[in-house]
Amino acid sequence: MSLLQTENVVKQYKDHLALDKVSMAVPKQSIYGLLGPNGAGKTTLLRIINQITAPDSGTVTLDGQKISRADLASIGYLPEERGLYKKMKVGEQALYLTRLKGLSKHEAMSRLKTWFTKLEIIDWWDKKVEELSKGMQQKIQFVTTVLHEPKLLIFDEPFSGFDPINTKILKEEILYLREKGATIIFSTHNMESVEEMCDHITLIDRSKSILEGSVDKIKEEWAANEYDVVFKGQAVIKTISHYEILKTTKDNGKTQVRLKTSEKAEVNTIIRDMTDKGQVLSFNPALPSMNEIFIRVVEANKNN
Repeated sequence: MSLLQTENVVKQYKDHLALDKVSMAVPKQSIYGLLGPNGAGKTTLLRIINQITAPDSGTVTLDGQKISRADLASIGYLPEERGLYKKMKVGEQALYLTRLKGLSKHEAMSRLKTWFTKLEIIDWWDKKVEELSKGMQQKIQFVTTVLHEPKLLIFDEPFSGFDPINTKILKEEILYLREKGATIIFSTHNMESVEEMCDHITLIDRSKSILEGSVDKIKEEWAANEYDVVFKGQAVIKTISHYEILKTTKDNGKTQVRLKTSEKAEVNTIIRDMTDKGQVLSFNPALPSMNEIFIRVVEANKNN
């Protein structure tokens, strides 16, 4: 079942069509990637979901009901453009932002202390925001976004400005939140993060949704009839009838061959052809990366 759905959402700004009939369905307790080049319309869609702006037409539903202002209490939104009061103390500001989400002072303080300790920022509680690095400030905003345990979390470029260690920490926390029941949308240009974390994606380009579905199925659909075959020993594989040898590597008594078929062939046929050349240790489709798919889909869309 879907927690959030958009249907034929349209948004026009003067002479610019920001969104052109964009539809997507975000399954419950999933991590959903919203992808696209700069200016594609991603942030506009996120702002509509958060009711910062309204669509010109189309609908947005949450749990099967048209989304309303009352639903904002069930949403946590971390925009790409961060904003904290520089002169306020960290703990004071975090407590203020958390109380706005409807938590009592006691409950807010208890949860803040837990999260600050977990993310190793408890020592900054009495420091002014302006004394913190960009990464530290982003950690605080992440905490205030998730603290009220909303059922829908929306992150716009959540790993921007983080070093690899803190990026890893944040990824682990996002996965933990999904395990606890949250549904998560995040917009990112980092395709490695999409590979690691996303169950489903929508790719928006030039205001339109041009690719949508589960990450695994999309990768299978965009596979280019390429396969990785590992042979035992130092096999000499230069040519195989009906196949193009793209790459051969040898290591630790094994030979790995990347090959391509001229057309879609039965897997059993390919395996039989390979066993004629040597002892096959493994055989797997060579699936494209999400980065490769992103580039190919966007470039193809430019030519349409």
